[in-house]
Amino acid sequence: MKLQLYVLKTVATRILGAALILMSVLQILDLLDVTSDILDRGLGMAGVGYYAALRLPRLFEQVAPIAVLAGGLFAFSQLARESAIVAMRASGISGYRIVGMAVPAAVAVMLLDALCGQVLAPRADPTLADWWRNTTPVAERKEPAPRTFRAGADLVIGANASADGRTITGVTIFRRDSKGILVEKVEAPVARYDGKAWTLEQPKTTRFAGDLSQASTAAATSWPTALRPQDVQGLFGDDSMPTAASARRALENGGSDRPESFYATHLQAAFASPFVSLVMLLLSAPVALANFRSGQGAVLLTGGLAAGLMFLVANGMLTALGESGALSPFLAVWAAPAIFGALAVRTFLALEG
Repeated sequence: MKLQLYVLKTVATRILGAALILMSVLQILDLLDVTSDILDRGLGMAGVGYYAALRLPRLFEQVAPIAVLAGGLFAFSQLARESAIVAMRASGISGYRIVGMAVPAAVAVMLLDALCGQVLAPRADPTLADWWRNTTPVAERKEPAPRTFRAGADLVIGANASADGRTITGVTIFRRDSKGILVEKVEAPVARYDGKAWTLEQPKTTRFAGDLSQASTAAATSWPTALRPQDVQGLFGDDSMPTAASARRALENGGSDRPESFYATHLQAAFASPFVSLVMLLLSAPVALANFRSGQGAVLLTGGLAAGLMFLVANGMLTALGESGALSPFLAVWAAPAIFGALAVRTFLALEG
């Protein structure tokens, strides 16, 4: 038990240190671009701290895999240099068990990564965007461009949306028949979500039948759609990535402004992304069995770092192919983790053998 705790503590400490260093570097680079703007708006250091706090979930999501890789390489190389690995193996502990002792640290990062990507960041991003927009000087504010998206079979144009996604202004809805012919256009200054359904206020409806059109107005009417406030936040946000829930809703006729392959890929990625940290731990594991006196340790350290970076590049390229529809979403998301994970295990088996 003491050995297990020692290995786990060593790996967890190195991963935490790598994550803090990487997040600090990214945070500093980010703040270099915005600190002067925040101070010019009279928000002071409290505004800088508020901005930095809202950026933390996305920053952790970005650094989590590389932090596990770097932390694992440093930790296992330290254990090997201290001859702790030799001592543990001499006492009958296999290399597999040694790596297994470090797995809880990677699992903790996986869970925190999933929490940031699926829960914290989707809530922090709209809050940050709304705060930034509201604190922009009036003279520098720009009218947001209208957004066009699909909501089920409807084509929708919205001028703007509230930060909570419950209100859309300047709504125009185009409805088509099964042949794709326009049959109805609905224009409303505001669409509101009351927690159960959407309501169009003061809508003007124009129905088309051949060359004829008939217009009518009403005080309010319901808008039957699977669109949800979270979908609106994503559609009107700045390049926000869909969560598993929003991607699933988009595939089930919710709000979407991109091809179906994009949402199918991100639905798979929501489940696969946390496992990237586990693959990174496996890529760093061969260093634990290295002989640093013969120079093998330096080779495995360099190889592990190079393999981790290649894995991130390959994973990103395959994901992009899946988003464009050139590759099956399942293969695009799971191929790189499976291939590099298998290569890492193969290398470890060869060294352990």
